[in-house]
Amino acid sequence: MTPLPTQRPDGAASAFEGRLAVTRLTLRNFRSYAEAGIAVSGAPVVLAGPNGAGKTNLLDAISLLSPGRGLRGAKLGEHVRRGPSVSSDALWAVAADVTRNGETYEVGTGLMLGPGGGERRQVRLNGAPAQTSADLGELVQMLWLTPAMDRLFIEGASGRRKFLDRLVLGFEPGHARTTTRYETAMRERARLLKFGPRDPAWLDGLEAEMAETGIAMAISRAQTVARLNQALAARGEAGAFPAAQLALDGESDALLAELGDNAHAALREKLARARVRDAEAGRTTVGPHLTDLAVRHTQKRADARECSTGEQKALLIAIVLADAWELAAAREGHAPLLLLDEIAAHLDAVRRAALFEEIVALGAQAWMTGTDLSLFEGLKTRADVFHVNDGQFVRQE
Repeated sequence: MTPLPTQRPDGAASAFEGRLAVTRLTLRNFRSYAEAGIAVSGAPVVLAGPNGAGKTNLLDAISLLSPGRGLRGAKLGEHVRRGPSVSSDALWAVAADVTRNGETYEVGTGLMLGPGGGERRQVRLNGAPAQTSADLGELVQMLWLTPAMDRLFIEGASGRRKFLDRLVLGFEPGHARTTTRYETAMRERARLLKFGPRDPAWLDGLEAEMAETGIAMAISRAQTVARLNQALAARGEAGAFPAAQLALDGESDALLAELGDNAHAALREKLARARVRDAEAGRTTVGPHLTDLAVRHTQKRADARECSTGEQKALLIAIVLADAWELAAAREGHAPLLLLDEIAAHLDAVRRAALFEEIVALGAQAWMTGTDLSLFEGLKTRADVFHVNDGQFVRQE
């Protein structure tokens, strides 16, 4: 068992205290960890160690300090440790100290047993219950890149939508609630169409809710894409990363562009007309849940899906860095947390060095993992470096 830290590392630099950072993290019954803790200064963090050491599980835990299902997109019950666990009322729990503007906030989340024996997620801020995990978005903004995202441009649209919504969430924390409202209304409408009763008034109400929230989602996405395109154009080929251009492709996005103030009524009408078709298909065939994100490599004039694996990863990094700079500008200089799992893979030495320099320039706390510590040589004096093995965190001086 990894001993739980009682204080931050000696000599923690006060220069890091103003930035958005996780300075202490405690895990219980979480995936490979029965009980573990780590304390850091607020600087970038490097976690190096063999496969299966628990590095990604640690990033996964941090990602659950933001709205949504975290970087794995797993169901809540899938985070419960398989094996001996410590005694606790929580099926799993993650607690952290988060600093921002020199203030420290206690953030916690976990899976609990409800009164009827069912499972429910609990979120706490400074010891008080929060209404939903969406409340975390007001305090903590974060972005992540994982090896699974290396296929983002060549697989289905679902992953690209999730990636886009994570970008939107940094600028508009309420986007998570809007998306939840839309998805809840969509599920209820689908249930009524399948099982009945197909009460027109009830369906009208659900479709009105879907139109209101759906167009709001489309507006937020369009604004974020426009903002990022401006930032990406200004970046050019900054730091050895390629320039990118983003575009939206979806039913509600076309409605918004063509109909403006009439978009809500138009989407309601489309949903009403699609009732029979949706009932037969068993799914909703109209709406922003079908939106796709298109990305082009500007210099090559090629879609991202046509680029090499290395170029696709470089495009993703360019988008995330542009977003991080925009978030920092919008939030009093506070860059978001960056969770970069196996980030050195497919990056040559020039791009690795450029990435590390930009992270430092951003003032972002980036949590980075890798199997080879030598890949992070350029960060060793500017980061908290740990060797991870069997759930143990050993600081490298």
